[in-house]
Amino acid sequence: MTLPLSAARSIATNKVRPLLPASMRVLHRDPRTGEIKLRVENADDLWHLSNLVQPGDLVRASTYRREESKTDKIRPEKAEKVRVTLTLRVEKTEFQAFTDRLRISGVIVDAPQDLGRHHTLNVSVDDVLSILKTWKRHELQRIDEAVAATQKPLVTFLSLDDEEALVAQLRQYGVQELATIHAPGHGKMFDTGDAETAYFEDILGKLKTSPLGEALVLVGPGFTRESFLAFLQGREPSLAARVHSQGTSQPGMRGIQEALRSGMGSKLFADSRVALETQLVEKVLEAIATNRPCAYGRKEVDAAIEAGAVETLLVSDSVVRDLEIERMMHRAEEARGNVVLVSSHHEAGAKLEGLGGIAALLRFPIR
Repeated sequence: MTLPLSAARSIATNKVRPLLPASMRVLHRDPRTGEIKLRVENADDLWHLSNLVQPGDLVRASTYRREESKTDKIRPEKAEKVRVTLTLRVEKTEFQAFTDRLRISGVIVDAPQDLGRHHTLNVSVDDVLSILKTWKRHELQRIDEAVAATQKPLVTFLSLDDEEALVAQLRQYGVQELATIHAPGHGKMFDTGDAETAYFEDILGKLKTSPLGEALVLVGPGFTRESFLAFLQGREPSLAARVHSQGTSQPGMRGIQEALRSGMGSKLFADSRVALETQLVEKVLEAIATNRPCAYGRKEVDAAIEAGAVETLLVSDSVVRDLEIERMMHRAEEARGNVVLVSSHHEAGAKLEGLGGIAALLRFPIR
């Protein structure tokens, strides 16, 4: 599936420039009222907000509503929409990665009109909104992480074999697909140099119209990856100089996940949010396999928290709104445990969900 990027911009044919992502911007904090006013700078911020905004919170933003009708006509004309600032009491949120949009639905509690009616805010990049709530420690930490993410480089992956190439970008919530390029034939297509060149030309054309960022990570099995790098060195040496190549046993998204798990020894994405979450989940799985101190599932993790044994608590964003999970997070933090929220939008997050959505690395065994 190809996903649009709000931050996508064209890259010049003869020069590929680095692109650093803007990060969530905090415009105002009011500890007295619990208001934090934010500007959304990229799609990652929308994912962060989907985990920050919970049912019962108040969200204030500018939006469009139809003017109240003041006519006595039996069949009045359809009123035009006007821009108003309103406050919702949130009922639900929905993060749409495929449209770079966050939908926040709830009841209007403060506005020039339509009090008590339902409304949905469609929040996207460059929008400004205020969240009013009693903030929890892990929520404030998430805002700090989003703000700090401005220093993290964007990294683009190209995963390919002799049949298909996948261009994807590493985001804080997972790996986002940008494009898929199919070779003009299958299997033995590379018997002729013309077929290979046509395939590589298509790939290069897509790379030139994608937001590559600081580096291009080239992954995949076989000789096609090496052949494309040689092609790139001849055609676009400035881009080739920023390529990091890594052999993987599989192409496509599986190859990218394999590269993330290995770390590749590169700091380009070793410090990224997805890499951190992937490494921590892999540590839990390794601890389970080797019988080292760990816990997973609500019952085991709860017992570990009670014993003060939790060093790092991993919680899937799919269960973070559960009141029982929330209490466990709070207790773990009180016992000086580190709480990490793991996105369910990537492979490691799916593995954590398979463990019940919650797991922990322990300071000492509790059995």
